[in-house]
Amino acid sequence: MFTKSDKKLVSQALKGNQTAWVDLVKRYEKLVYHYGIRMLPSPDDAFDLLQDTFSSVFRSLSDWNQDDKFKPWLMTIAHRRCVEFYRRRRPEIANDEAQHELIDESAFTQPEVRLSDSQQQTALIRAIRTLPLPQRMVVELKFFQHLTTRAIADQLQESENTIKSRLYSGVEKLKRELEVVNG
Repeated sequence: MFTKSDKKLVSQALKGNQTAWVDLVKRYEKLVYHYGIRMLPSPDDAFDLLQDTFSSVFRSLSDWNQDDKFKPWLMTIAHRRCVEFYRRRRPEIANDEAQHELIDESAFTQPEVRLSDSQQQTALIRAIRTLPLPQRMVVELKFFQHLTTRAIADQLQESENTIKSRLYSGVEKLKRELEVVNG
């Protein structure tokens, strides 16, 4: 079975093909949601980010430059929605929000392995949330979306040296935070 390219799906969606739009959303919804889980305080906020992002994408679909890749454009929109979230709700956000479970339960058969991995993942998410937002975003883009420092600099409209500085500082803070958690 052949999968349609993002360019083809966008082209069809712009012509009113709802199936193409749904296929495009399905292709990237987990990526955007998991980005929200790592960047925002709760799963509900991550779901709101998902909806806001795809609403924005739908409204600006005709503005996408088809010479560029769709995924970075989409994630730039998700990033901007995330920044807007923090600007709107900064006073309301507490650091110790509900824990998030991101592990596919069916992937493990031994409960002790599942518990250990779940605890490690929860500790990592909590540690990431202790980072200042600029560092958190760079860490997210580098390690979870696998972007280069140049691509991150382009996406965040910062210098590459600024991105490297935030990355190294963020990683050092994560190391210290996880050492405290792990003893």
